[in-house]
Amino acid sequence: MKHRGSELGSLSSQFFAYIQLKKKDIIRTGEIAPVLGLTSVQERKLLFRLADSGWIVRLKRGVYLSPSRLPAGGRYGPGAALMLQKLMVEIEATYQICGPTAFNFHGFTEQISNVTYVYNDRISGARTIGGLQFLFIKIACTRLGSTLAVKIPEGSQVVYGSKVRTLMDTVYDWSRFNSLPIGYDWIRQATQANGQLVSALIRDAIQYGNQATVRRTGYLLDSLGVSKRTLKWLQHELANSQSLIPWIPGRSNKGSINRRWGVIVNG
Repeated sequence: MKHRGSELGSLSSQFFAYIQLKKKDIIRTGEIAPVLGLTSVQERKLLFRLADSGWIVRLKRGVYLSPSRLPAGGRYGPGAALMLQKLMVEIEATYQICGPTAFNFHGFTEQISNVTYVYNDRISGARTIGGLQFLFIKIACTRLGSTLAVKIPEGSQVVYGSKVRTLMDTVYDWSRFNSLPIGYDWIRQATQANGQLVSALIRDAIQYGNQATVRRTGYLLDSLGVSKRTLKWLQHELANSQSLIPWIPGRSNKGSINRRWGVIVNG
């Protein structure tokens, strides 16, 4: 049985010879045609065939990620982190991995999401790249921050929301991530294990959250016995509103009322 590499064909072999010679991992439409003496149509067909066969990965229209050498087993599997990092560089986006992907990374849950969730300032929507699923959530630049850079095996870095930011996002973005009330448990456990996280959580709630985030976070920390002196920063952010919000969104609004934080304690 022939190794798949022997089935590449002359053009494909020349393509990888060029990649290895130049030590390139990003190829753009228009780059290969003059090197291999191809027309633009022939180049597009070559890149399509290589991507369709799994030798290279199409990051976006006209941009491909290629291995530095022929992949073992005949199929290139760069992984979600590397594909994300390369794509974000290409579109000049600021980003951070968030949601269920970050919940698992920080050890809040053992559940592994088959979708990589990404806050960023450039693109939105679901995409499949290299056979893997991504959900890009476009947010304002001012809501990006409180991050952790993580080195990946390929040598570059991928950016996650920090532990505290990820906890805050369980409250702020609960409807997208379906993260309440379990997020309250994660915050309880994390702050009880490390009391220094409290001030950082308050900071992130103020900087990256909204009124509902401030109220729910304030009530939670209050119920955990955090001092009034520490909570005053959250109280300073409260708007002069008489409206009430449910402690656990999506549940019946039956429960006691906490006027200090404007919360209906419904669970």
